Amino acid sequence: QVRLVESGGGLVQAGGSLRVSCAASGTLFSINAMGWYRQAPGKQRELVAGITSGGSTNYADSVQGRFTISRDNAKNTVYLQMNSLKPEDTADYYCRVVIKYGSLEYDYWGQGTQVTVSS
Repeated sequence: QVRLVESGGGLVQAGGSLRVSCAASGTLFSINAMGWYRQAPGKQRELVAGITSGGSTNYADSVQGRFTISRDNAKNTVYLQMNSLKPEDTADYYCRVVIKYGSLEYDYWGQGTQVTVSS
């Protein structure tokens, strides 16, 4: 079984910064891609940022240049550093981890951490 534990969300004023973390534990074998998604009230879940096992990253246009995704493979942890936060960044943030077991891959999701940006 795999468990993802997120932390670091909270309330911040516009222009401020937050860092959210997601630590994976359990039977991990080989972790491939890791990523952060968010879902605002009344909206669909959307990709914020992703990072491959090789360290390649991709970002949503709305966060490019403000957010940075990184991973610590020794700790099985993915981070999202969020700078210059805007009220429209307010959402529940979820981490997603893709784990490879032989020829099969499985998705795992965290429970979500709330980020609120006040204007």
